Amino acid sequence: MTATQTESPRVASREDWITARKALLRQEKELTYRREEVARVRRELPRVRVDKIYTFTGKDGPVTLADLFQGRSQLLVYHFMFHPDWVEGCASCSYLADHFDGMLPHLAGRDVSFVVISRAPYEHLAAFKRRMNWKFTWVSSQDSDFNFDYHVSFTPELLATGEASYNFEPLPLEAPGMPLELPGASAFYKEADGAVYHTYSTYARGLDAIVGTYQWLDLAPKGRDEAGLKHTMAWVRHHDKYEKNYAIDAEAGYVEPASRRECCK
Repeated sequence: MTATQTESPRVASREDWITARKALLRQEKELTYRREEVARVRRELPRVRVDKIYTFTGKDGPVTLADLFQGRSQLLVYHFMFHPDWVEGCASCSYLADHFDGMLPHLAGRDVSFVVISRAPYEHLAAFKRRMNWKFTWVSSQDSDFNFDYHVSFTPELLATGEASYNFEPLPLEAPGMPLELPGASAFYKEADGAVYHTYSTYARGLDAIVGTYQWLDLAPKGRDEAGLKHTMAWVRHHDKYEKNYAIDAEAGYVEPASRRECCK
């Protein structure tokens, strides 16, 4: 039983609140120090040279993975769920993407380029990007193995083999409702001689720390308020789909975006 589910926290005097807040502050500081230590270990991971030539489609035509660095030595990639048959991107990935544009000049100031990569055709990405009013670079990997090699895209045949993996663990055999696209983030480094190295990837709850809205919700009295939902992000909508009387459907699960076939019936 948690306070967010059934009851409100007790009411206390200001003095009692200060005592409780200081006790929590000690825990928060411990978490901060631990997070810094984990970040240090992350930076010390070994690197894997990327020898395969990946070609993507962007607004100016074909580009390689090396091109996406845009003259910088570091590249961050968000693997956005957008299947070639979908007419719009995943709502949960769109929720993350709403946070991207503001950080771009700051990343560039630290020698870091940022790009979003999806399997949908570039014209679909561009149309959805205009609808969402986003500015970040978004390229299509439809004609390469990139998404499959970094374990964020799957085919029914691959899932049926039992050899597919996600978040460094085997995926269960194909089951109804299993998405063919999943989210993730990856980091790459380019040496002065042009050699590209894969340094890091994270998936699933590993993406939690980059969702700014969640970090703010964690400060709010009711927190994320997702207890009891069948799927924790069932409340999330594309930012142009929230309505005045919006209400959460506690029984909703993951909803795959409409496909071209479905929308044209």
